[in-house]
Amino acid sequence: MAELITVDDPDDPRLSDYIGLTDVELRRRREPAEGLFIAEGEKVIRRARQTGYEMRSMLLSAKWVDVMRDVIDEVPAPVYAVAPELAERVTGYHVHRGALASMQRKPLLTADELLATARRVVVMESVNDHTNIGAIFRSAAALGIDAVLLSPDCADPLYRRSVKVSMGAVFSVPYARLEAWPKSLETVREGGFRLLALTPDAKATSIDEAAPHRLERVALMLGAEGDGLSTRALMAADEWVRIPMAHGVDSLNVGAAAAVAFYAVATGRPEN
Repeated sequence: MAELITVDDPDDPRLSDYIGLTDVELRRRREPAEGLFIAEGEKVIRRARQTGYEMRSMLLSAKWVDVMRDVIDEVPAPVYAVAPELAERVTGYHVHRGALASMQRKPLLTADELLATARRVVVMESVNDHTNIGAIFRSAAALGIDAVLLSPDCADPLYRRSVKVSMGAVFSVPYARLEAWPKSLETVREGGFRLLALTPDAKATSIDEAAPHRLERVALMLGAEGDGLSTRALMAADEWVRIPMAHGVDSLNVGAAAAVAFYAVATGRPEN
């Protein structure tokens, strides 16, 4: 059973995991280095625990103690009960959902380990917006993507905003970093995957014509919002594919494009 501790000092060192949650650069450096991430909201905290993440501590406003009572009774980590005003001073923002948990990260799998059992993967290049990362992971989980591979400069899927937008789906889809970019794409190809680069370029094949849902193994490549895939990444692909557009629209937000493309690569879809 967790120990419920009332804290009334914002400088209490026991709250250090929660300091400055709105400071993106600080948290981006600190959290991976210290092996932690922040889960925000009841559903996300529960999902993190269900998928095997160990809790370091929990920060709750008083009205959330009863809601989270079963979790408090099950975990050995300390639970800090604080006033909403104190939580805001520590974290830097008003914690609307009233419940935060500091969770311990798991060791990342390697790309080879993920590719050994996957059939449908997404490869992201330079997607450094946390909202887009979260949206893509949520679609990946919902539409049957087996794994996510990230270029070295992609944003952290376990950053608080990514986790929140994904509604905890980042816990359900395994991911790995490709350290040598784009050279590591050859590892994906050697694993039997056909590399399909998503691009609005008119020279690209319609994704329906490419029929990725019929392929044994597919790796769908996505680039950052606005810039898209780099020339090097496009040149490393086996085929360029595009989502057909209407009414003069040339492209979609990368999160929306990912959802459409994930459905196109999903197996078991009915034929036209």
